[in-house]
Amino acid sequence: MESIQQSKEQHLLNLEHRYGAHDYHPLPVVLARGEGVFLWDVNEKKYYDFLSAYSAVNQGHCHPRIIKALHDQSATLTLTSRAFHNNKLGDYLEFTTDYFGFESLLPMNTGAEGVETAIKITRKWGHTIKGIPEGQAQIVVCDNNFHGRTTTIISFSSDAASKNHFGPHTNGFIHIPYNDTQALADVLANNPNVAGFLVEPIQGEAGVYTPDEDFIRKARQLCTDHNVLLIADEIQTGIGRTGALLAVCGNCSCEAACERQEATYTRPDLLILGKALSGGVYPVSAVLADRAIMDVIQPGQHGSTFGGNPLGTSVAMEALSVIKEEKLTQNARRLGELFRAEINKYIETSDIVKLVRGRGLLNAIVINDTEDSDTAWNICLRFRDNGLLAKPTHGNIIRFAPPLVITEEQLYDCISIITTTLKEFEPEKE
Repeated sequence: MESIQQSKEQHLLNLEHRYGAHDYHPLPVVLARGEGVFLWDVNEKKYYDFLSAYSAVNQGHCHPRIIKALHDQSATLTLTSRAFHNNKLGDYLEFTTDYFGFESLLPMNTGAEGVETAIKITRKWGHTIKGIPEGQAQIVVCDNNFHGRTTTIISFSSDAASKNHFGPHTNGFIHIPYNDTQALADVLANNPNVAGFLVEPIQGEAGVYTPDEDFIRKARQLCTDHNVLLIADEIQTGIGRTGALLAVCGNCSCEAACERQEATYTRPDLLILGKALSGGVYPVSAVLADRAIMDVIQPGQHGSTFGGNPLGTSVAMEALSVIKEEKLTQNARRLGELFRAEINKYIETSDIVKLVRGRGLLNAIVINDTEDSDTAWNICLRFRDNGLLAKPTHGNIIRFAPPLVITEEQLYDCISIITTTLKEFEPEKE
């Protein structure tokens, strides 16, 4: 029986390898079903999901309320394009702008589309409002960023594998070190043609690199002082993941909806959302801004056939309602603190793990080995064997991001799996 099961899994892996583009290096597991914090493979082996589709399934796999919204809307109307109005878009725009505290929203589908949209808005604002000469608008970005893989976005990537041999690249971007407000201040003081600063409040793909607590707040002030738009890419960090509705909320203590607490909240000029905006059920992304910025886009200048479709908007409204009504933000905050505390206890006597970092339920451990080693990969293979799915980033970093519906009991179970597995890789002490 075991050989039959293995052959089924291998057959599916072989099909992907033979007929698919080799653009990913997935962990060798073939998943067939998901519910809440759990995934099952084709052989019905059960796993804890500790990646959440890169934070797209914050609400848990196949959340019944979101799936019902999908089913109900799919039976009536799925797509009209934006050639016509539909009876769901207006409700979605009102609901979501109120939810996040902005005056307007431009709907798209994927995170990369959202970033491209924000870049276009920023450049046109720079040319038409700030008065930057045509074609000279600059956008400041950070080293080791990850904003997607379109041609424009990879043009300002630090990742050689994403960038090399895909040129010619798009100009108009200035790099600074992440978490360096002095570098930002210097660039803005010496470059009058800067229109925007595009930043991840926490760099997820870089290994959950969490900046100084005042980094975003200082960046906000610098952008204000120099008439530059602050663009927050919250595709991975937003919608409860970090223990706040948005990572730009900082270390807030909101108990229900986002209270935009004065002591911690930093308001960007443009906010980019995706992933968990639909709970991982349907591709939905959005760029939010106030009218003075958004209105630079006029009919025919930007859009999407699927952006703002009735199916996606219905799903997104329900996904956002689940976050608020089930208090998943608060759960992420509490359990994230618990997770880091427990992992830090392990690190005190560990030689294989150097540190844990993160905020809320977006965390990572740094393995005590080089970036080009396979140690982190091998650890993740053993996590898989032991019933937990995670994946390395940057060679020696393992990201941990379970669905926000995880319970304290389940989290302790996962911590046990993680620490027990790590012990297998500890060097023998003489």
